[in-house]
Amino acid sequence: MEDSYIENQYNLIKEYYNKFLKDKNVKLPKLKSKKGYTKGALILVFLSQNYPNTRKYTKTELTKFIKEYYPEVNDVQQARHLGAQSGWYIISGTRNDTCSDELKHGEYQLVTLETNYPGFTGEKRLDCINNDYWETLKASYNYRCATCGSKEGEPNLHWPNTITKLQKGHMNPNKPLIEGNVIPQCEKCNRPDENYWIYDKKGRVVKIANPIIIDKCSLEIQKEIYSRLYKKFNGKNPTDI
Repeated sequence: MEDSYIENQYNLIKEYYNKFLKDKNVKLPKLKSKKGYTKGALILVFLSQNYPNTRKYTKTELTKFIKEYYPEVNDVQQARHLGAQSGWYIISGTRNDTCSDELKHGEYQLVTLETNYPGFTGEKRLDCINNDYWETLKASYNYRCATCGSKEGEPNLHWPNTITKLQKGHMNPNKPLIEGNVIPQCEKCNRPDENYWIYDKKGRVVKIANPIIIDKCSLEIQKEIYSRLYKKFNGKNPTDI
């Protein structure tokens, strides 16, 4: 992909962003950093090709494209994060979006640049944690991931080829990132859960944050959940509860 195309396409995205998305707390990734083009900007440009007539792309296609700029990358997560976390209307077959019936697992598509991802407000992603609190919190965990125990700056315990970098993980992703609702988590523990779980201070899953996780369970587990809820609510229609 030519540099001129990337820059022109990014400027097009930026125009739509300023007109339709900026006041909705959608986050626009920077085009460049010291390392070159940012991964987020590259993914937006890639997904927005031929806009508004976009098409679906597989994660393999996205990874192949990113590797042209970051050869060491083996797993591209930016498309998922740009949607659910940053507010761009990118649907995912993996995430079971209501309007992504035609998308298979691992496929993504940019729907529009004129409205944000459904249900996104940006409020729960506001980072209200100051640096002093964050450093003190990490120290209280001995600079280890609350969930898996990997230590910052050292090889990840389960991914030894990855150096651990601690991130601010939501204990409850349905609430703002504020003091009392954050734990240090390594990238490997913080990213894959897709906001499905509520954690305690020890990094243990204690509740479900997003009921969509049920769709990922086996049919047997879904039946058991259904049976429990049916008994609990006496078989009532959900609208009557």
